[in-house]
Amino acid sequence: MKFTDLVRSRRMTRAFLPEPIGDDVVHSLIDLALRAPSAGKTQGTHFVVLAGEDVAAFWNDTLPSEKREKFRWKQLLDAPVVILPFVDPLAYVARYSEADKVATGLGEGVHAWPTPYWTIDGSFAVMSLLLAAHDVELGALFFAVFNGEQQLRTRLGVPERMQLLGAIAIGRPDRKSEKGRSAARPRMPVHEAMHQSRW
Repeated sequence: MKFTDLVRSRRMTRAFLPEPIGDDVVHSLIDLALRAPSAGKTQGTHFVVLAGEDVAAFWNDTLPSEKREKFRWKQLLDAPVVILPFVDPLAYVARYSEADKVATGLGEGVHAWPTPYWTIDGSFAVMSLLLAAHDVELGALFFAVFNGEQQLRTRLGVPERMQLLGAIAIGRPDRKSEKGRSAARPRMPVHEAMHQSRW
């Protein structure tokens, strides 16, 4: 698939078929995600991959059974893999304390960064992963973890310093599923988003 077609046809998937996907496929997706840009080549993005019973435990932590009856996207829970992208702010502080970066002053601490590049780099990696999944005809959905994060982190043994960006469900898409409520909103035209020389 051409890159332009890949980008234009990618959509978030909210309904999955309960079919497993191979470990080699997941490994390939993460390998591609890790090729995204990284400030100072810090490479502070990490992925926790959940499959099988670990996916069920994830939903138990984040979507308690009493909320599932009214949950609109029930087939989201059929995704065979959930990937949790984490970023490490302190890895960036450490990297920018090294000799070739120390003059920036960014090694002084997280507070020295006017923009949290760990979040940006992690977001680049997530977007690369979403595109990579679509390229091999898998569905993917990035979504926020609004509930149960501390319970989830404790169960998985995630260090406190790590920032959770959200979760990515991956699997075979159910093509019959309905679109999200925001899908009908028009895309911003280029002439409104692009500013020549000034705002």
